[in-house]
Amino acid sequence: MASQATLKTVGQDWKQVFAKIKCILIDLSGTLHIGDTPIEDAVSALQRLRNAGYKIRFVTNTTKESQRSLHQRLTNMGFEMHLEEMITSLVATRKYVEKRNLKPFLILDKKAAEEFEGVNCDDPNAVVIGLGKAELNYSNLNIAFRLLNSGAEFIAVHKGKYYRDESDLSLGPGPFVTALEYATDKEAIVIGKPSPNFFVCAIESTGCELSEAVMIGDDVRDDIAGAISFGMKGILVKTGKYRERDEDSISPQPDFVVETFASAVHHILHEQ
Repeated sequence: MASQATLKTVGQDWKQVFAKIKCILIDLSGTLHIGDTPIEDAVSALQRLRNAGYKIRFVTNTTKESQRSLHQRLTNMGFEMHLEEMITSLVATRKYVEKRNLKPFLILDKKAAEEFEGVNCDDPNAVVIGLGKAELNYSNLNIAFRLLNSGAEFIAVHKGKYYRDESDLSLGPGPFVTALEYATDKEAIVIGKPSPNFFVCAIESTGCELSEAVMIGDDVRDDIAGAISFGMKGILVKTGKYRERDEDSISPQPDFVVETFASAVHHILHEQ
């Protein structure tokens, strides 16, 4: 049996809240899976949501691999998902770069850089930084520093502080973005969550209203605080990067706090 949700507001009727929901935005890493392992009951819970007719969008700040690579990996784990349902910060970043005719210097994992295939990166006039364990080195950061000081546009795929891999919490790109902001006195344009434009892209693709959408994720700031500030409901799961009492670190607090994604689905579907 899925665990009971913790209500943010005493007396809030979760059945009435979920009766209005038509669209579910779902984070991936830390919410549905960790590394190449699905979180317990997540595969079957996602299928139950599909069977119930909800519009589903997967909204992820993952910058370690391209959309197609990520899609293949998730389907190999057993998840049913379609490319058009995946709203990734990497794809959104490429669209931003192309719209502004920028030539980016990429600090990304090689698998993620595949998303920029065909983009002119010669004589760069922009810096794009995401997560790349091998690429986030002094040499690349110093090149970025010099480009930014020469007027290049500064683009962060996202500014996540940390994420959870198979072993423990690990640094995200956020600390490196912040270091460059400090060194150059230039603020990065953040493309992924919690950017309002990122949520707009996801919601508009479903035809739903903000009041009809809920965000499920493990990141209390980027997933939950971002969604709530934009007029959606937010369900925080205690998996992935969640740390004890994360829900107390934002105001307003999450609408609901549950143990797992499967627990969230249990409540959305009013399962007994």
